Amino acid sequence: MHHTIADALIVMALIAGFLGYQYLKQREKQRRLDIIHAERLAAIDKGIPLPEVPIDPPPSAWRRPPDPKTPLAIGIVLTAFGAGAMLMLAIVAQGQPFWAVPLPVAMMGLGLILFYRLSLPSAPSDSATRHGG
Repeated sequence: MHHTIADALIVMALIAGFLGYQYLKQREKQRRLDIIHAERLAAIDKGIPLPEVPIDPPPSAWRRPPDPKTPLAIGIVLTAFGAGAMLMLAIVAQGQPFWAVPLPVAMMGLGLILFYRLSLPSAPSDSATRHGG
């Protein structure tokens, strides 16, 4: 296998793009640190006490918590799609067992709906009323 100058140019362009991205990311981080430093110096000059701040927030601070209703929504869509496809195949291919082909999709949807229902936090119950005492 022989490498050509075009292959070398492609590799060099990829490396240059990666290094350029890293440089710009580092420059943005340094600019942000300079702004924070200037704000802190101005606050110190005015006599305002400042708590220590982390330089970079943890990655979990940028993420939203997962939506607990997502399995329900996907389950409803899969169940409706599977049931509709089974109905369509039962009508179009009468006398053929093709209606059962989308059955796994509908079962996955029902499974997700059941998972959502079972994963709901249970309401706190009063043990006195539960046991009659």
